[in-house]
Amino acid sequence: MLQQTLKQQIKIEGVGLHSGCSSVLILKPAAENTGIVFCREENGKNVKISALYNQVVDTRNCTCLGQGGVLISTIEHLMASLYAVGIDNAEIECSNQELPIMDGSGAIFYELLQKAAKTEQNALRKYLKVLRPVVFADDKGNSIELTPNNGRALHIRFDIEFPSKIVGHQTFDDDITANIFASTVAPSRTFCEKYQIDYLRSLGLIKGGSLDNAVVLDGENILNPDGFRVKNECVNHKVLDAVGDLYTSGYFVLADVRAYRTGHFHNNEVLKKLFADKENYEIVE
Repeated sequence: MLQQTLKQQIKIEGVGLHSGCSSVLILKPAAENTGIVFCREENGKNVKISALYNQVVDTRNCTCLGQGGVLISTIEHLMASLYAVGIDNAEIECSNQELPIMDGSGAIFYELLQKAAKTEQNALRKYLKVLRPVVFADDKGNSIELTPNNGRALHIRFDIEFPSKIVGHQTFDDDITANIFASTVAPSRTFCEKYQIDYLRSLGLIKGGSLDNAVVLDGENILNPDGFRVKNECVNHKVLDAVGDLYTSGYFVLADVRAYRTGHFHNNEVLKKLFADKENYEIVE
C-alpha cells in the first residue's frame, strides 16, 4: 500500500479542554516519509515537533509533545483519526499549545478527515511488526502488552474496571478497522467522575470542559441528558486514546494489544520498551 497525505489543507477550530482557550488547527499535505508533524509559532520561531513517542514529555490527563520548552498537548484523538483514515504524512499548524477537544471524542476529526480528498504518494507505507511480546506493568497491577499477530491489522483487547455499576467491567476486543473505528471507537467521549472535576480544576485543568465535550458520571447516574452515546463508551474511549498513542510509534502497527486499566503513561512506556531492543520488532512495507 502506498503512503497517503491530504490533497488540500483542512481548518479545524475549537476550544482546548484544559486551557479553555480557542484553538485553530491547519492540517496540510506533507512529503513522503515526513510522518505526522505538529508546528507552532513560539517567540517568532516556527517550531516543528514530530508526533513520536520519544517526543512525549507529559502523559497526565493527555499525551503532550514537547521540544525546547514548546508544547503541543492533547494530540491523541486527532492522531487516532489520522491512523484510522490512513494518513501517513501531514503537517499540522497549531495556534495554541493545546489541540481543540471538539465534542470529547474523535468523531469530528474522523469525519472531516474521512471526507477530505487524499493523495497517494510515491513511497510504500511502512508498518511496525511486533516480533516478540513486550509488556509494561505498573505497581498497581495495570498493564499493557504488545504481542505478534502474524502481520494482521492492529487488534486491541482492552479491559477497564470501575466501582460504579454504570461502568463496572467493560471490554473492547476487536480489530481496528475503518468500520469498527467509525461506529464504536471514534464517537466515544472522554469521561470522568463528578468528584474529580473540582480536583482537576484546582490543578488549573479542564477550563474548557463541559457536558458538551465529556461524559460526567455521578455515582450511578450520567449527568449528560442524552446518556451514553454508544455501548461501552468508556472502554471504547480508552481504545481511542490507545490508537492515537500507538501512532506515536511513527508507523501503522501490526500487533495484538492487551491492555488492562491503562492510560497514556502506559501506552508511552510500552513503546519505549518496544523500541529499546531491535529484536522486538521490524519495519516492513
